[in-house]
Amino acid sequence: MPPSNPDHILLVDCPDCPGLVHAITGVLFRAGANVISNHEFVDTDSGRFFMRTACSGPLDDDAVQLAVQEILPAGSSVQMRRSIPRSIVVLASREHHCLADLLIRHEYGELGAQILAVVSNHENLRPLVEKFSVPFHTLSHEGLSREAHEEALQSFIAPLKPDYLVLAKYMRILSPGFVNRWPSRIVNIHHSFLPAFVGARPYHQAFHRGVKVIGATAHFVSNQLDEGPIIMQQVIPMDHSYTPRDLERAGRDIERTVLANSLRLLNEDRVFLCANRTIIFD
Repeated sequence: MPPSNPDHILLVDCPDCPGLVHAITGVLFRAGANVISNHEFVDTDSGRFFMRTACSGPLDDDAVQLAVQEILPAGSSVQMRRSIPRSIVVLASREHHCLADLLIRHEYGELGAQILAVVSNHENLRPLVEKFSVPFHTLSHEGLSREAHEEALQSFIAPLKPDYLVLAKYMRILSPGFVNRWPSRIVNIHHSFLPAFVGARPYHQAFHRGVKVIGATAHFVSNQLDEGPIIMQQVIPMDHSYTPRDLERAGRDIERTVLANSLRLLNEDRVFLCANRTIIFD
């Protein structure tokens, strides 16, 4: 029986042209790969072809990647990835709900990623994090310019070499300089009211407007605040009986779920970027 679990993920992003699926899978066949699953999509606006192929077998990743690159048109991107957990550094402030959920999933092997450390600009969450034997590091912003604080943050994070930075309710706006150091590698979670109900107490604002749905959005961080490419969104219905406290509690629950599911998509290499949009093979 052939193995049922993929060991390798082939990711292709290239200009669209006839015969791509045949040509790419032909390379995999000749290399001895067993294809477990295959997804492809053509974005007609950009003329780009996207393909994710999960396969198993004793493959030479570099050789397969080169062979696929050679049969594709100019302007193509090819990656051959191993099916291994990605590494993340979590940034948090004072709110615990998203961080706690990530820590529990990490403890029981359900996150699909390795948490290298939690970094916060406050001490509040240290007792929670240390219960899970995850390194916790405080970098206070008090008395520092944003640039100086981010330089300290970068100096701590860079040696860890994480695949992604995860903002688990990190309540500081990152500068373009910092974001540009981690292009398409910073993930944020927030309520889906934006651009409405900006600022403090968004659920109280929503209550007084009588909203009928609330939700959460996970997205890549860009230099336009909360406007980066969206990875996942989800909403749940509300009614007149919900108090602001009920809305906030429900909002926190959905933020947990959306953030965790977004990380699963990233950790399994199911997310492609197409300008300011995402192509997701779930």
